[in-house]
Amino acid sequence: MKTKYLELAEKIFVIISLTFFTGGFGIGATETKPGILSDTILTVIRYFIWLTSSLLICLNWQTALRTASRDKILWILTAIVLLSFLWSDNQILTLLDSREVWQMTTFGLYLATRFSLKEQVKLIAWTFSIGALLSIVVALGLPAIGKHGADHPGAWKGIYDYKNTFGSMMVMSAFAFLLLPLDKANNHLYKWLGFGLSVAMILVSTSRTSLIVFGLILSFVWFYRNFRWQGKITVLFLDIFILLLSCVGIAVVVNWVVILTGLGRDPTLTGRTILWDFIATKIQERPFLGYGRGAFWAEGSRYAIEAGELVANSFVAPHAHNGFLDLGLDVGYIGLALFLISFTTGLFWAMKRAYANQNPEEVWPLVFLLFLAMNNMTESYLLRLANVYWVLYVTVILTIKQRRPNQRLKI
Repeated sequence: MKTKYLELAEKIFVIISLTFFTGGFGIGATETKPGILSDTILTVIRYFIWLTSSLLICLNWQTALRTASRDKILWILTAIVLLSFLWSDNQILTLLDSREVWQMTTFGLYLATRFSLKEQVKLIAWTFSIGALLSIVVALGLPAIGKHGADHPGAWKGIYDYKNTFGSMMVMSAFAFLLLPLDKANNHLYKWLGFGLSVAMILVSTSRTSLIVFGLILSFVWFYRNFRWQGKITVLFLDIFILLLSCVGIAVVVNWVVILTGLGRDPTLTGRTILWDFIATKIQERPFLGYGRGAFWAEGSRYAIEAGELVANSFVAPHAHNGFLDLGLDVGYIGLALFLISFTTGLFWAMKRAYANQNPEEVWPLVFLLFLAMNNMTESYLLRLANVYWVLYVTVILTIKQRRPNQRLKI
């Protein structure tokens, strides 16, 4: 009985921690004013999560070391990010902000060490279902906090900081429920109610990026569920995958302006392309190790001011609106290359694992990695600030890169 209560307490700890990393405790917070919870309370929660997960890792250090050894490239990248204060334009800021990287990576390692993939998907679904329900309460009960004002009339942001953040959280929620392993027959209702609620939240967020990403990944999952064959990945499947991806890519590139105009959007993606051109030239100035984590967009940074002025008068850009470009700014081409190696090998393992198993949760790593890549094309959701995306990336990568007994990796 005691063990049962301890397991329940640990799961509650995980849900609280994941909610923290989603930004769910920063209800009502903006860049100029704090949210409902004070900064002091948030700091206490942050260090409680960090210290507790670190302690739990130490108690299970042998398994944690084996788990961590599954992706050495990931740890080299993490070390470069942590050491980037040495060459940062804002050394104090980068050094202090490196705590966020420690916290996210530590918790991701703990989650991968302690819980199976099946348990992870369940905990993720629980976390986002609570986030969706609280968002409904806040949006309806406190619309000044839970909805946007004149900037995006009627758009919901719930307990999160922005409509696109809310939308991206609900995309992850939808697929966590869609791929939720069912231990009991009566769990079907919970699964489909959670999926339906998540989709509804994507719609009320009015985040078109989230809606498009959701539709593309849903199409991929449908294709997988209906046209997969039993067995291991073969060259034929890889060829089909690359062909489909290339066709979609060509269609988007050729019809870029037409597609965006049809969606009612600015062909410059609300100034993003102007920003990206500027950032590309700045990365070239420090191509190897970048400017140090967070230094380029730090408060008062001349780079951020210069970038913002290219988009609009008196506008100060907060980030690159592209996770890969922001990573390049932080740690240069070396850091970006290390991430792409880790991501690509992880994607390969995820594809292999998804196609070698009937269990629905085995598709989650593949879905999450596709989501991460797509979502970071127009948003910055990799290593910026403390976020759930990096936590889940570390967890997914360290979970899937696990050789089972007598398993050999074949191409």
